[in-house]
Amino acid sequence: MSIEPLIEPDSAVYKTLLESTKAIPWRIDWATMTFSYIGPQIEALLGWTPQSWATVDDWVERMHPDDREYVVNFCVSQSRAGVDHEADYRALTASGEYVWIRDVVHVERKDGEVQALIGFMFDISERKKTEEHLIRLQKQLEEYSFQDGLTGIANRRMFDTVLAREWTSAQRSQLPLSLILLDIDYFKQYNDLYGHIKGDECLRQVARTLSQAANRPRDFIARIGGEEFVWLLPETDAESARRVAERCLHLIRQQQIAHAHSAVSDLLTLSLGVGTCTVTPGSAALAFVEAVDKLLYQAKRNGRMRAEFANVAD
Repeated sequence: MSIEPLIEPDSAVYKTLLESTKAIPWRIDWATMTFSYIGPQIEALLGWTPQSWATVDDWVERMHPDDREYVVNFCVSQSRAGVDHEADYRALTASGEYVWIRDVVHVERKDGEVQALIGFMFDISERKKTEEHLIRLQKQLEEYSFQDGLTGIANRRMFDTVLAREWTSAQRSQLPLSLILLDIDYFKQYNDLYGHIKGDECLRQVARTLSQAANRPRDFIARIGGEEFVWLLPETDAESARRVAERCLHLIRQQQIAHAHSAVSDLLTLSLGVGTCTVTPGSAALAFVEAVDKLLYQAKRNGRMRAEFANVAD
């Protein structure tokens, strides 16, 4: 193919410059939708010879199917409007792989009519890899920001988010919402006796164990304090919440975690506050949590190693 339609005939130096850069120059004649030029660098990048780029159809067919419709429609509409534009897409190589390409397009017009499209292709594969890596990192950071670093279950921040969502849902559906606050009895004494490394492992074991107490898709468990956990149970009445609480107590007993400095047992135990409410307009989620927290402390005052239950009024 000749360079002449792209630059002046006597500009051999410019031709040399264009064909020595990593950017791949090209020109499409608008009337015939054919390539009047494409740089020889295209073969090194994609494996297709310059001669194989005859018409716009060759460009379209060598585009990833998932990118094709949007990119083609976008480029055609911008070109018809005479607007310079850019488009990112995955281009098929001769070996069957895909390379990320950015086309930077200038629309050449004469007397208001589109005459040609002149542009450059850039290999942006490394940039895309970096962007995808950054997206993965961002997703991980978002997950970590809602995850308790020690136990791997959700943290207080995530609990607040889920509570707000479920509170709104419960108000709309008028189905009961239950909450269980759980606290490890005499955990400070456990740490003092066994050390903080053992204490951290205990917290992880308790989190794993409590996670087995309920298993519906919307049932939600989190660690919200040092040794305090919470179960949020949407669409769960008082009797069902009682069964989950009793299962929590049973599962922890089954673990047989020694606690020689507990005042109530030689094994690790829990105290629980269990509340159920029907959310009414104007009622506050915080007030509900505070009411269940009072039930938890009532369980502690009444001897620990137990649960206190109540239907919480507005």
